[in-house]
Amino acid sequence: MVSSIIRLKDAVKKTGISRSSIYLYCKAGTFPQPIKLGERSIGFVESEIEEWIEERIAESRSGQEVA
Repeated sequence: MVSSIIRLKDAVKKTGISRSSIYLYCKAGTFPQPIKLGERSIGFVESEIEEWIEERIAESRSGQEVA
């Protein structure tokens, strides 16, 4: 399995949530945890971010009737 690593700015673009919200969700354990890329840089596994997005879509649509 090939995984891509995306930087924080790309995670913000992909999810539509702010940088500070991503940090809050990470701290709360409700967002994929970052990986350390260097002394002052982090990244996220893109497939984990995509899975998180899919889960949010499923949660928001659960209980709603499909037209």
